[in-house]
Amino acid sequence: MLTDLRHLLRLFAIGRCFARHDALFLLKDAPIGTALSRRALGLFQTLFGRRQPNLRDGERLAAALADLGPSFIKLGQVLSVRPDLVGAAIAEDLGRLRDKLPPFPWPAAKQAIETELGAPLESLFAAFEDAPVAAASVAQVHFAQTRDGLPVAVKILRPGVEAAFARDLALFAWLAEAAERHLAGMARLRPRDVVAALHDWVAIELDLRLEAAAASELRDNFTDDADVIVPAIDWQRTARRVMTVHRISGIAIEDREALIAAGIDVKVLADRVIRVFLKQALRDGYFHADMHHGNLFVASDGRLELVDFGIMGRLDLKTRRFMAEMLGAFLTGNWRRAAEVHFEAGYVPADRSVDAFAQACRSIGEPILDRPVAEISVGRLLAQLFQITETFGMQTQTHLLLLQKTMVTVEGVARSLDPEINFWNAARPVIEAWAREHMGPEAYLKETAGSLVDFARKLPQVARDLEALAETTRAEGLQLSPASIAALAETQALANARRRRPLLWALWAVALLLALALFV
Repeated sequence: MLTDLRHLLRLFAIGRCFARHDALFLLKDAPIGTALSRRALGLFQTLFGRRQPNLRDGERLAAALADLGPSFIKLGQVLSVRPDLVGAAIAEDLGRLRDKLPPFPWPAAKQAIETELGAPLESLFAAFEDAPVAAASVAQVHFAQTRDGLPVAVKILRPGVEAAFARDLALFAWLAEAAERHLAGMARLRPRDVVAALHDWVAIELDLRLEAAAASELRDNFTDDADVIVPAIDWQRTARRVMTVHRISGIAIEDREALIAAGIDVKVLADRVIRVFLKQALRDGYFHADMHHGNLFVASDGRLELVDFGIMGRLDLKTRRFMAEMLGAFLTGNWRRAAEVHFEAGYVPADRSVDAFAQACRSIGEPILDRPVAEISVGRLLAQLFQITETFGMQTQTHLLLLQKTMVTVEGVARSLDPEINFWNAARPVIEAWAREHMGPEAYLKETAGSLVDFARKLPQVARDLEALAETTRAEGLQLSPASIAALAETQALANARRRRPLLWALWAVALLLALALFV
C-alpha cells in the first residue's frame, strides 16, 4: 500500500509537468478510470495546465519528457519505436527527442575518472579539457590526450544517475503491470516489454564497459571496410563509469555545406549511409540503432564515422530472411507471398486467414506500387504494416520496431544529403550479395545439414532425459512444476485484483486529494 501511494504521489508530480506542457492529451480518451478520476483530470488541467496551440502533440509530449529528466527522455526514445502505442506522428516527433542537458561540474568529473580508473588524472592523460564538448542526461564527453600522445574522447556518467533511473524504472514497471492487468487490449501491446527494453538500454548506458564492448564488436564487423570507421576503445582507460575512445575528427553529417566545401560528394555519401546500415542489419545482424545526425560524422576520405553505441539492435538469421522476403514481395506486388512470410515467421497466429492478411498487405502496397521507386520509403512502409497487426492478433515484435525506427532515421539522414536518393538502388548491392549467400538452395541445404548434425549430437542426451523422466514418473507420479503452480497463483491473484478495482480507484482519489492539499 505504501509503495502504491509513493508511486501515485510521484505520478502527481509527473502530471503537473505534463499539464504545464499541455501534454495530458494522452489521457483524455484513454479507456481508464471512473467519472471521478476523469473529473480529477479536468481539475488538474485547470489548475496546472496551459495551452500550447502552436506545437504538435508529439512536440509537446517530447518537451514534457525532456523536462522530466533522464529516465523519461529514454522512455520517449523507446516510445519512438512504438507507433502502435502512440501513433505514427507522435512517434516521429519523439524520434527527434535529443538528449542535451547542462554539464555537471568539472571537479565531479575529475573525481569520477580518478575513482574509476584508480589513478591520478595526470598519470593517465597528458592533457584534459575541463569544458565538455557534449553533455546529456546520462553522461558528458571531454576531449583529452593520453600520455603517449593519442587524442581521445572520454565519456563520464553523471553523478547519481543510477539512483534516478532505478526510481523511475520501478514506477514504469508498476504502471506497465497495472495496464496489462486492468486495461483491455494492453497485453497485446506488451507495455511490460517496453519497460524491459528501456531497462536493457539503460543497463548498457549505465555500464560504459558494455557500451565499449558494443563499439568493439561493431568495429570488428567493419575491419578494413571502405565505407565506415568505428573508433577503437582505449580499454586501459575504460571502466564502469568512464569510457575512453579514440577521437574522431570528421565533419558533422548534418553540416551539408561544410561537407561540400571539403570536397565530399553528398550523393555518394547518401548512398553510403544506406549501405552502412544494411551491412549492419542484413550482413551482420547487429546494428547501431541510433543513427541520427548527431551520431554521424564524415572523415576526410568520405567514410562514415559512428559514435554513441548505447542503443544497439540484433536480428537473427530467420528475422533477416523474413525482412528480405517481405520487402521483396511488396516491391513486386506479390501480396500472397507478403502474407505467407508473416505466417511462416510465426508473427501472425496460425488460425488467422492468410487471404485476409494478403488483402491487408495489398491495401498498404497498392497505393505505392505505381510510384517511382525513389519515392517509396521503406521505413514508412514497415510502419503502416505494423499498424494493421492489431486486426490480426499479431503481437508486437520489439526487435522489428527498433529496426523500423532506425530505417526511418537512416532514410531521413540520406535524404537530407540527397533529396533525390533512390533507396533501392543504394541498397541493391548489399541485399543481392546477402541473398545469394543466405537464401539460395545451397544456403538452405547447408543450414539443414547443420541442424541435422546438431540434432544428432543431442539425441543421446534427449534419450537419457526421457529415461530419467519416465523413471521419476513411475516412482513419484506426475507433479506440477513450481512454474505451473506460480501460474495458477497468478490467475487467482488477477481475479482478486479485479474484485479490488473499486478500491484502487478510491486510492487514486485519496492520493490526488492529498497531493492537492500539499501542493496547491
